[in-house]
Amino acid sequence: MPVHEHFSKTLQHLYKMTSSTVVLLLTSFATLCRAFDIGLSTRCVSIPKELGMCQHLGYTEMRLPNLMGHTTIPEVASKTAEWHKLLQTGCHPYARMFLCSLFAPVCLDTFIQPCRSMCQAVRDSCAPVLACHDQSWPESLNCDRFPAGDDMCLDNLSKDYQNKYEELPKPTCQGCPFIEESYSYRSALGAFCDNGFAVKVKLTKRKFASGHHEYVTEGQVDFIKQGLLLPYNTRNMIEQWLKINENCANRMIRHSKSMIYILAGDIQHGKVVVNRVFHWQKKDTQLTVATRKWKHHKC
Repeated sequence: MPVHEHFSKTLQHLYKMTSSTVVLLLTSFATLCRAFDIGLSTRCVSIPKELGMCQHLGYTEMRLPNLMGHTTIPEVASKTAEWHKLLQTGCHPYARMFLCSLFAPVCLDTFIQPCRSMCQAVRDSCAPVLACHDQSWPESLNCDRFPAGDDMCLDNLSKDYQNKYEELPKPTCQGCPFIEESYSYRSALGAFCDNGFAVKVKLTKRKFASGHHEYVTEGQVDFIKQGLLLPYNTRNMIEQWLKINENCANRMIRHSKSMIYILAGDIQHGKVVVNRVFHWQKKDTQLTVATRKWKHHKC
């Protein structure tokens, strides 16, 4: 089930709660409200386009002040903008829901907060990505602040969804491999033998009017050695790797012109690590020879 559908069903369940349950919720959330110092008076406002990351989650109105103590839309927009890059990495499928439940809480009779289990799951997956960009998990999102129970808060992934998520190979923060511009076909064959996978990809830098940019793949990903990579997820995985390891992506894609690379690496304990990077240049024949010989090569 897609994340936004799960969130929508959760909200529908909350709407159907009995009045006695709502009273219990109000009592439970009183402590949380004081903890975030949001005050006693809140109002419902439409989620504006400036908060694009919190749209299409199953509700259209949010409460202000929110659970982070922000009192105006410009303030919320400024603070959520800091999380856009992290969300683009796909570090956890519930990261957006978790953050929006705090920055743009749904407009019910009281605040619906994330469960501690959801916070911990998102933190454990996303904190390493923040660390890769020299940032730490903020104290304002300390998971101990959230309730441990699942009945009065937004729960974590269902077991089926969690198992499916855990099966997908995930890119990790790593040091940038040396980008090889000069090599022999024997060196490339050796890399194919020594690594669990090797793929040929065309990479480019996409620029936006806002001045931001992102690194993406163009066309299909060609498998030289598939290994444990999943065909339907590999393109997305590579783009996530580029976003997480932006320093490496910046070295590989220095301008808006598309560039072709062979990435060779391993999957260890579900983590994708790129070990060798070959720049495939138009007039170079070594990689062409290597990929042709690989079909009959014995390591």
